[in-house]
Parts: sequence; structure tokens; C-alpha cells
Amino acid sequence: MKCIYCKGEMVRKTAPFHTDRKGYHLLFDAIPAWVCGQCGEAYFEEAEVDAIQEVLRKIDKETEKLVVAN
Repeated sequence: MKCIYCKGEMVRKTAPFHTDRKGYHLLFDAIPAWVCGQCGEAYFEEAEVDAIQEVLRKIDKETEKLVVAN
């Protein structure tokens, strides 16, 4: 597989994922991903994206009790 940005070779490794949303910050240090050996760009497969989205849905539901809209 080739990187869409630099055309470098993709290798299976782990990569960080972070997001800021709805009053909180979420950071995963090592999610399985395809990572470009040249530029470091990471691509997550569908299973990992689905798992991340499920975590976000659950956190969103729980943080509704804690976060006050400005």
C-alpha cells in the first residue's frame, strides 16, 4: 500500500489518535494503523475507526452530565 500524500510505503504499526470535542480531549497513544515509513501519515482501518467512534459516543453521552454549554 502506498501513502496518498508522498507515495511512501505503508507498514502496519500503531499511531496516536487525539480529538478535542464537546468540552473534552481524548488521546489514545497507540491505535493499530497503517503508517507511512516516509512521512509518518497514519491510516486507520474500519474496525479501529468503528471502535473509536463507539468510545466517542459513550463519552459524549456521559459528558452531557458534566459539561456546561457556554
